[in-house]
Amino acid sequence: MGSELAQLLVNGLVAGIVLAVPAIGFTAIYAVLRFPNFALASHATIGAFAGYVANATLGWPAWAAVSVAFVVAGIAGVVNDQLVLRPLRPAGALTTAIGAVALTIVLENVVRFVFGNDLRGYALPIRRDWQWAGIRIGPQQVENLAIAVAAMLAVFVFLGFTRTGKAMRAVADDPTLAGLKGIDAERVARLTSFGGMGLAGVGGMLLGLDTTIDPLTGFRVILSVFAAAVVGGLGSIPGAVVGALTIGVAEELSLISLAPAYRTAVGFVAILLVLTLRPRGLLGERAY
Repeated sequence: MGSELAQLLVNGLVAGIVLAVPAIGFTAIYAVLRFPNFALASHATIGAFAGYVANATLGWPAWAAVSVAFVVAGIAGVVNDQLVLRPLRPAGALTTAIGAVALTIVLENVVRFVFGNDLRGYALPIRRDWQWAGIRIGPQQVENLAIAVAAMLAVFVFLGFTRTGKAMRAVADDPTLAGLKGIDAERVARLTSFGGMGLAGVGGMLLGLDTTIDPLTGFRVILSVFAAAVVGGLGSIPGAVVGALTIGVAEELSLISLAPAYRTAVGFVAILLVLTLRPRGLLGERAY
């Protein structure tokens, strides 16, 4: 039992760190644009398939194909936001969120039309799992972990030490005051959509590297991403990381008593508990 628990904890931490990448994208978009962009699900799928084309078709190594996933999903995010969601934003967050759900359905069906419904796997070398003290971890999991950590560090450095990153934080804190200081809120919104959806694409590919991908890859993970953002505090990027680790570990530990098919219920329970006991999340809102 002890070794099984340790294995689940390791799996949960790895899953949580990978989940943190799209969760950061989700919460960054919420912090700047002030609506939950559920179209992140379809952009995670777009990124996963873009990385698949670079890896399986063009022969790029997985770590390099991740950059393609980021760029393609980011560009798609900007285009779709400008064409579909931006006209809806004046109508309010609820209307825009519903529009994002509709956009996700459309984009998933576009992916299905182009690639079909078949499960697809990346071109990865076959390597044996590493074992230590009865705990198994795959080399690909370690590589995914390293990519996820590098992506998160890049985000924190960008937000903390670049002029553009500071402008994004200013718009997230007070768009009106930021505008008075000469910050172009629309430009910041486009950059946020690019970065947030790019991170979603990276997250989608990292999830696919550990399993397989299909047109519903992003849809299956969006509840966990949303739960991570809510648990940590919507608008808080450090909170997204804490929330993702919490959800990742909780989902794995739930396998002790639940069938794998019910692990997604952990996200529902986490959202209900946080909204009931601490509505602002573990770290509070807007600690961008």
